[in-house]
Amino acid sequence: MKLATFRYNQQRCVGIVDVAAKMVSIFDLTIENAKNGVQYLLDLLSEGGELPKIRETTSLDSVELEAPLPRPRRNIFCAGKNYLDHVKEVAKSGLGSGPTSGSEAPTYPIIFTKVPESVIAPQAKILRHANLTNHLDYEAELAVVIGKKGRGISRENAMEHVWGYTIINDVSARDLQKKHQQWHIAKSLDSFCPMGPWLVSKDEFDGNNTAIRCWVNDELRQDSSTSLFIFDIPALIESLSAGITLYPGDIIATGTPSGVGMGFNPPRFLQSGDKVKIEVAGIGVLENVVE
Repeated sequence: MKLATFRYNQQRCVGIVDVAAKMVSIFDLTIENAKNGVQYLLDLLSEGGELPKIRETTSLDSVELEAPLPRPRRNIFCAGKNYLDHVKEVAKSGLGSGPTSGSEAPTYPIIFTKVPESVIAPQAKILRHANLTNHLDYEAELAVVIGKKGRGISRENAMEHVWGYTIINDVSARDLQKKHQQWHIAKSLDSFCPMGPWLVSKDEFDGNNTAIRCWVNDELRQDSSTSLFIFDIPALIESLSAGITLYPGDIIATGTPSGVGMGFNPPRFLQSGDKVKIEVAGIGVLENVVE
């Protein structure tokens, strides 16, 4: 199942996408229930409810996609340095920061967060923030979406708490990363979390073994597989939930492979007008242009 949030007839709506038919079935929701997008359905299902009835069906081309979770209810959890090739390119670039700047795989997951307000829709503009950064970068990432509340979740039971997946672009200001010696500010500027195009349920998709690619201006920059995770999805959930309760709608970005702008010599950072396209096989495509 593919669940999307979108604008239709000047209102926010939620529906089921049929990619092959290029159609979307719109749920019969009040304006208030549709306000938080797919979040309403995740809460409903987690409480044992059933999906609402379908109000109407329309062409996918007739709607304007928003991020499936337009404003997550809390910060997005992000795994840093979760592909060994990316760990090495960061170390080689000299743009790493603090104790995580080495070339070896981390012993434990490295976790940071992005604020909810950084989320933007597919096709929305990534703000250049030229007054703050000259090192604007992209990171193609698979994101896990929690569907069942839990704390102290074992890796054996972790997938029971996953509803599905989406794509995010973990946009980053590398100079701010280095300046502040941590990642939160550099990755939380307005528009620094493009998300979408929709959520795909876990029964349709294997998050631990799928292709992930990123193009900048139609040039392939990242080409990898989530099978190369240092910490797989159950390991990330186990680590995060050890003392933090996870809730339906929580998002876990799983890290990016090599090929980011700072990994080139010289670095190839984003400029105004650049188009970033991310594809995760089994989900779809997330595309945004830098303002």
